[in-house]
Amino acid sequence: MTETLTADAVREATGRYLRFWNAAQPAEQTFTDDIEYAAPVGVLRGPAALIDFRDQFTSHVGGAELRPVAEPEAHHDRARFSWEIVVKGERFAAGTDVIKIGADGRIEAVTSFLDQAPAGFPLDHH
Repeated sequence: MTETLTADAVREATGRYLRFWNAAQPAEQTFTDDIEYAAPVGVLRGPAALIDFRDQFTSHVGGAELRPVAEPEAHHDRARFSWEIVVKGERFAAGTDVIKIGADGRIEAVTSFLDQAPAGFPLDHH
């Protein structure tokens, strides 16, 4: 049976995840080497792919901030939390992510859902 994460472990992992998306220079050590990120835009594998996606996104929209909108919930080795992306003071998008946290605290997998897609984003895009 998989051990349930402590509230502190969940806060620490989700905090690192948010800092990854918001930092000027994201930290690769947030993720395991074989991280899988599944989102409506596609499936990415490896920290370098996530850094590239993050860099492309921020260069496209300008300054963006990923903010939590609720406390994360833990379920065994996973955490779920809702977020919003704010660009120039306006909500750009909102969603829910489920992250799988490894025994070392690094994130092994992310499944990301869009609850409010950006304007013009096809809702059936996957």
